[in-house]
Order: sequence, then C-alpha cells, then structure tokens
Amino acid sequence: MSVLIVIPARYASQRYPGKPLVALRGADGQSRSLIERSWLAARAVGGVDRVVVATDDDRIREAAEAFGAEVVMTSSDCRNGTERCAEAHATLGGGHDVVVNLQGDAPLTPHWFVEDLVSGLRAAPDAEIATPVLRCEGATLNGFLDDRKAGRVGGTTAVFGRKRQALYFSKEVIPFTSRSYADAEPTPVFHHVGVYAYRPEALAAYPGWDIGPLEQQEGLEQLRFMENGREVLCVEVEARGRQFWELNNPEDVPRLEAMMAAMKLE
Repeated sequence: MSVLIVIPARYASQRYPGKPLVALRGADGQSRSLIERSWLAARAVGGVDRVVVATDDDRIREAAEAFGAEVVMTSSDCRNGTERCAEAHATLGGGHDVVVNLQGDAPLTPHWFVEDLVSGLRAAPDAEIATPVLRCEGATLNGFLDDRKAGRVGGTTAVFGRKRQALYFSKEVIPFTSRSYADAEPTPVFHHVGVYAYRPEALAAYPGWDIGPLEQQEGLEQLRFMENGREVLCVEVEARGRQFWELNNPEDVPRLEAMMAAMKLE
C-alpha cells in the first residue's frame, strides 16, 4: 500500500500570518523554521513512499527547497489543508493508496502517531478517512481550559462512539467536565491530533462539497466529511511520555520550545 505524506502550508493565515516560517529553537539551541521541523517529523515516519510540501507561496517554496524538501505548488484558492492535499495528490498524478495530511503546524508529532493512523485505516476497509486522538492528562486539559478562558483557540477535542466513529470535533473542550484533574491523571477528554489519512476517492471528492454550517462555525475541515455523511475513524494513539502541542498562536512558540528542551529534541 503506497503512502504519500503531504504537508500543506500557507503564508496568509488569518490567525498567524507567516506561521510556517516562524523559527523554533531546539534543545541544542539551533533554530529551524516550523515548516522544516514539520518536514523532519514527516521524514521520521516509517513505511512512507514520498513526502512533499504543498504551498501556494514562493517564500515557503524557497525555504522548503533550501532544506531539501520536494515542493508541489498549489492554488491560492484552496480553502484548507485537505483541499490543498487533494490538489497536490492530483498534481502528482495520483496513484497512492493512502494520502496523509501532516499539517505544517504540528512539528512535535511523533512518528508512531502517523504509523498507527495508517495501520488503523488499513484495518478498517470501510473507513474513508482516519484521524488520531490522544487521551488528555490533567495538565493538557488545564492548558485547553486556560486558553479558552483567555479567549485563545487552543487544541481541538473529539468525541466518538464505541466503534471509534467520530461524533463531533470542537475547539471547545468536550465532553463537559466539572472536576479538576492532577497533572498526570487521565481525563475523559480526547485531544484531536491534526493529522489525517485519506483514501484517495474521498479526498478527491472533498473539494467539490460546499462548506457546511458546522465547518464554518468551528473552522474545522474534517467536519465537512461528517456533514456529507462520510464516517471519520478516530484512532487512539499513545503519547509514550512524549509531549505534544500544535502551534496555533504566537504564544505557543515558547511553549513548544520548552517542550523540545524538556524532551531534548534538537
């Protein structure tokens, strides 16, 4: 089964313009751009046939080519990363059995998250799209709640049924919980990890669907699959002691750098 990883990256983010080129300092003191760190994370995934950066911006293209990435130029009309992945796969001529969207703002994504995701999709022949979820410990949940209190968009949470079919994704913390948790204590809240694995037919259909009210309200691209009756498979992954966070806001830069320092990630 042929696997392609696409890293969609755009410069003109409404929340954080130029985010892919933001520098992050590793444990060795060396700074690398967010897009380079995301590319390195993708390159660490086993069983992958090809890794490409998909962008519509020459500044990102030049930066990515400078550190050795293969780049696919896509339209500025792409409304989100999934549409950019669909265009990139089509531009490359298709032919891959699984297309993985490893978003360019998640440089701390461990390789086993993606490997387990692809394995989960392979084991579910009826599933058209899969995405990882990670059970929050108290410290992560408290970080989500602090972000919301401060008016910041933090992590996305997910709820799913017994067969791991997604019921909903939200930038609010769901399900509701009224109690507090110790830092290392497991909670009933699952952090949605912003990685997707698609079968090519579902990916190709996606750009032709209108944006629905839930996707519009939440700003979460995976909701378009659900609003069009496509089942999203949630694959639970384990942190194995690894800290994980996406770069959503400028305030996340020191948070990610502190995590890299603590985990001795260069």
